[in-house]
Amino acid sequence: MPILSFSSQDIDIITGKKTMTIRKLWKTPLKKGDRLYCYWNLVSKEKKKIFEAKVLDVQTIPFSDLKDNDELARKEGFESAVEMVKDFKKMYAGKIEDSELFQIIYFEKLDVNDWKGDKIDEKAMITQRADILFDSGKFDKSTMCYDAALRIDPDDVYLLNKQGDNLSRLGHFDQAIFCYDKALKIEPHNEYILNNKAIALLNSGKLDDALKVSDIALTINPNSSIVLYWRGFILEVLGKFDEALDVYDHLILIDSENPEVWNSRGNLLSDMGKLEEAIKSFDRALEVCFDDSELDVGSINRMGNAYIDLGKLDEALECFNTAISLEKHNIDFLLNKGVVLMELGKFEEAVESFNKVLLKSPDNEDAFFLKEECLDNL
Repeated sequence: MPILSFSSQDIDIITGKKTMTIRKLWKTPLKKGDRLYCYWNLVSKEKKKIFEAKVLDVQTIPFSDLKDNDELARKEGFESAVEMVKDFKKMYAGKIEDSELFQIIYFEKLDVNDWKGDKIDEKAMITQRADILFDSGKFDKSTMCYDAALRIDPDDVYLLNKQGDNLSRLGHFDQAIFCYDKALKIEPHNEYILNNKAIALLNSGKLDDALKVSDIALTINPNSSIVLYWRGFILEVLGKFDEALDVYDHLILIDSENPEVWNSRGNLLSDMGKLEEAIKSFDRALEVCFDDSELDVGSINRMGNAYIDLGKLDEALECFNTAISLEKHNIDFLLNKGVVLMELGKFEEAVESFNKVLLKSPDNEDAFFLKEECLDNL
């Protein structure tokens, strides 16, 4: 019973796009008509069967003819023969002699009903793999898996929604909206899918349409935290600041321990020129954070800017120091700190801050001229 194991390098295998592979010649060589049992390394040492296949053809060649064959390497899923050889050396633990034989195996996947071994839920297996890739940020690969799962069940709402999310992250908003619309034909009152569609419309620049879809989602569940959060953002982008503030205020009554809500409210209040209220929102966001991983560094920087506008320079400096402690090489934070230090008359410390900016960005004109001004005052 010949067994093949595949990894993430072979993502096209699971989708059915690729129907060949190259392996070192086994003690018992593969031949046309053999049945393959194919497994997928999902995580760690766990292996799961992905399909059974029938060998259509086999070509045996020496490594000397394989190691420089870029065309064959690309068919195997590598950028070049050099990359393929590196992978083979890892797979086969060391040096490979030119005389060693490899087999190019061509196969066809068998329908699950034709399997001789244990059958699996192929859609569930592919979906699991897609979700793992999605959660790890490999959106170009996960979209291929969601496509493969949807070929098995084109009307699966979960898959349609996840594929929409995946395509949105790739910037393919029209395709994402198509997936959401198909899902909504099946579940028209799903507030989460409606909200995802609103976000895709927002990102594609269709602001009025995004608000209309948000209206529908809000009608279904007026107290949905996620719908309200994105509705506030949509209204903010549309310049409807008072309406957005009303949404955030309502959301705080529902989800008062969410730092993202307080930060969004603070950012909005800053844009509205309500600086004292903005600072209170930012402070509240810091209070409800469980640990540093929840801190919104950008909002801490915005709070520092609000303090500058209010003339509270010591408080502003404290904000920028906190932001820098979390992102020590952030040019914007270092520039802001330098400006505050200049305003406080601490020119030597300001020069140090601007020097850090110039180390990261030597052509930064703001840092250069501000540093020169500091040096003139020393």
